[in-house]
Amino acid sequence: MFHVGGARSALYNWAVARQSGGTFVLRIEDTDAARNKPEWVDGIISALAAIGINESDPTFEGPYFQSQNAERQREATERLFAEGHAYYCDCTREALKERTGSEHLGYDGFCRDRALEYAPGRALRFRTPDQGETVVTDLVRGTPTFPNNAIEDFVIARGDGSPVFLLANVVDDLDQRITHVIRGEEHLSNTPKQQLMWEALGARPPLWAHLPVIVNEKRQKLSKRRDKVALEDYLVEGYLPDAMANYLMLLGWGPGDDVEVRPYPELERMFRIEDVNTSPAFFDVKKLTAFNGEYIRALSPEAFVTACAPWLAAPYAPWRPDAFDQGVFEAVAPLAQTRLALLSEITSYVDFLFLDEPVHDEPSWNKAMKPGAAELLGDARATLADAAWEPEPLKAAMEAVAAGHGLKLGKAQAPVRVAVMGRTVGLPLFESLATLGRDRTLARLDHALGRLAGE
Repeated sequence: MFHVGGARSALYNWAVARQSGGTFVLRIEDTDAARNKPEWVDGIISALAAIGINESDPTFEGPYFQSQNAERQREATERLFAEGHAYYCDCTREALKERTGSEHLGYDGFCRDRALEYAPGRALRFRTPDQGETVVTDLVRGTPTFPNNAIEDFVIARGDGSPVFLLANVVDDLDQRITHVIRGEEHLSNTPKQQLMWEALGARPPLWAHLPVIVNEKRQKLSKRRDKVALEDYLVEGYLPDAMANYLMLLGWGPGDDVEVRPYPELERMFRIEDVNTSPAFFDVKKLTAFNGEYIRALSPEAFVTACAPWLAAPYAPWRPDAFDQGVFEAVAPLAQTRLALLSEITSYVDFLFLDEPVHDEPSWNKAMKPGAAELLGDARATLADAAWEPEPLKAAMEAVAAGHGLKLGKAQAPVRVAVMGRTVGLPLFESLATLGRDRTLARLDHALGRLAGE
């Protein structure tokens, strides 16, 4: 599944590529066979497309697959060894622990001067400079500086000769002429190692930009084991892609004014990677949901009806397929559009129209059907039966019932709403009754009266 942090990074890369007339390069790091399946690649591409990063756009290039560049990666390991930038090592973890007395200390350089040649089981290590510093040019963080003597001689090829990710990544970046690497801050510790390899291969390193970590409400880094992090999960729940893109763009960056909800093209024009801050970015689901509600309300009526379609059929809809009436839904859709925060909520707002009987929410029933509710419902049933079946006459009829019971309309209509619609929160009552129809409304009031009477 596509992590929201990866989506944020992709949007920042996309913005920089489009601003500069460059190319957004999608590369699949597929050298770990256990984590590589075609359907996962398709999922990445479709998730990117959902937030506006479409492979049909001329700015988009790829996907490339790291495994397809294995020959060039092997050539790089051979070159680094031949030019003295790397050496072979046959140390085991046990031997290192025995020499250092700790399993936590880094590699001690034991094989640096043993002049070992390649043999099965021998790893290839990069020879880190003993002196000096590696200065990273980071568009977000300035110039992080790393003492070279604090960087261990790290492995760049395994004992079977296959390159590790760090080297493969550098070689692929070189071959694909990458100028900017924009990624999460958890990769910053790898950057001096990668930069040393760029320089050893005679190339100028790219510009780096390490984005702030995204955290949950407890200020813990978002974790797929603990938090909802998959972009697809949010889309399935009914968050609009445009709202997601807008919100993700603001996780670490802001346009510099008080306007946060704005279309992506406008955000793209305003975005500057240099203005991204370094503080952790809080993934505030409540704020995202508020954004989503604004985007839903901004849809045209036709677009809203289309957007709701997935939640009006199986597996989300609880009614029989033949019970759904598109015309009826379109009639009440404008009433729902102003109330939804998530598209998935549409099902519970309109289910009473397409079910034989409403699904009664028990807390709502218990709250509304207090002592006196039976009498009020009986009066409502008698009064509504004679009313003209339009919203305003129905409202006037209920106002008369409320006055007769010494209640405000809001209090008086609660039992009617629960009896007819199943819950206390929903579409406007009188428009809903008019749409549902006289016979079905009265039948539901009769059913509720019977339940209150213990029948």
